Amino acid sequence: MINIRTRLTYQFVVLVTGILLFFSLGVYFFSKLYLQKRFFKRLQDRAITTTTLLFDLQTADTTVMRLVDLSNKEPLINENISVYSEQLNKVVFTTNPANATFHEQFIPRLRKAAQTAYIHFGDYQILGLYLSNSKGNSWVIVSGIDQNGREALEDLRKILIVMVLAGILLLSISGWFFAGRALAPMSGIVQQVKTIFPANVGKRVDHPNKSDEIGVLVATFNQLLDRIEQALLTQKMFIANVSHELKNPLARLYAQIDVTLMQKRTPEVYENSLRLLQDDTRSLTQLTNTLLALANTVADGRQLPFAAIRLDELLWEAKAQVRKWRNEYQIDLHFDEFPDNEDELLIHGNEAALKVLFMNLLDNACKFSTDKTARIHFSANAGGLTVSVFNRGNPIPQRDLPHIFQPFYRSDATAQATKGHGVGLAIVAQIVDLHKGAISVDSTEEGTRFTLLFRH
Repeated sequence: MINIRTRLTYQFVVLVTGILLFFSLGVYFFSKLYLQKRFFKRLQDRAITTTTLLFDLQTADTTVMRLVDLSNKEPLINENISVYSEQLNKVVFTTNPANATFHEQFIPRLRKAAQTAYIHFGDYQILGLYLSNSKGNSWVIVSGIDQNGREALEDLRKILIVMVLAGILLLSISGWFFAGRALAPMSGIVQQVKTIFPANVGKRVDHPNKSDEIGVLVATFNQLLDRIEQALLTQKMFIANVSHELKNPLARLYAQIDVTLMQKRTPEVYENSLRLLQDDTRSLTQLTNTLLALANTVADGRQLPFAAIRLDELLWEAKAQVRKWRNEYQIDLHFDEFPDNEDELLIHGNEAALKVLFMNLLDNACKFSTDKTARIHFSANAGGLTVSVFNRGNPIPQRDLPHIFQPFYRSDATAQATKGHGVGLAIVAQIVDLHKGAISVDSTEEGTRFTLLFRH
């Protein structure tokens, strides 16, 4: 594969070479046009001189030839001057009697012109000048070869070719040099990136100019490193917390089984031991399910199928499911603002994910409530749908509010009072973010309220 430096040099050389060729061709073309125009002007001067001497002064043919030659400071190559009479249909005067018929072949082409005609014939350039006087109508024809112009054009062509080739060489060298200078910071960035490993993922790439294109690339790459570092920290914290959370119930299960098997016991003791094992198993199952839900939400949330969902019906289903788990929980559902148009009850989302969201909120509200009751207020209008979940209980300290949606975070105020794993609200926040909603929390001495807002 061709590297960027080589491609930049190649593109630079091709572009500037194209411009050089364009201007070189332009110089050559306009120089050629100028030389032709200048030579035709010389031919016209010779024709006018011949006309003046021959018709106005009525000088003899030999005298005309001598005077024409004297007036020619720069002789023309293969010059030939002829006068063709329209009445006689023949050449009545020529400076080259041996080739008198040379100009006659151009008479049909001259007759199609108006007063003056310019003709190219091989190396010859020919001018025809039409005259009309008392003696009749005539064509004065002058021809010659512009040898000096041809030599000048040939020299110009050689000069332009040499200059273009030299320009291409200089462009290649300078293009390679400047492309290297432009890409030099990339080499430094590559070397810095090679030194970044999981062990020092906190290291960042440095670039002195923050405003140029490479600086923007470095800033974007550093933002990517920020996300990677956060993901690695979350992963480490996830593994550490999962290990801790799984270790305790497994240790209790093993200890209870071990103690129970140490000696024979009464059926009542066995039953009590089995109930304790059932509680620990239920807790372990709930922890495993919440961990799987969190992992699936984070990893595959963007691939969840979305459809139109009635949020009021989903709240009823979530309430029924939570009551099925814990029949001691009380859930009061209030519809503060119910629209006439049922379409205003719909949102675009994933039914299973939203159901997990509401079940976690309701479970948390009942679990941390002094009366095991969660109060839901639902309202819907053209602007969106609002769901608030309120419970009466110990308030969440203000210092803990910014962290409650982090995985495995538990406030000191709740960690000691109620069993939990610190995963439920993290799942809630992820699902709300997937549905482009908003969640806020307000905790006072009266109780704690979580408010959700979804757009249609």
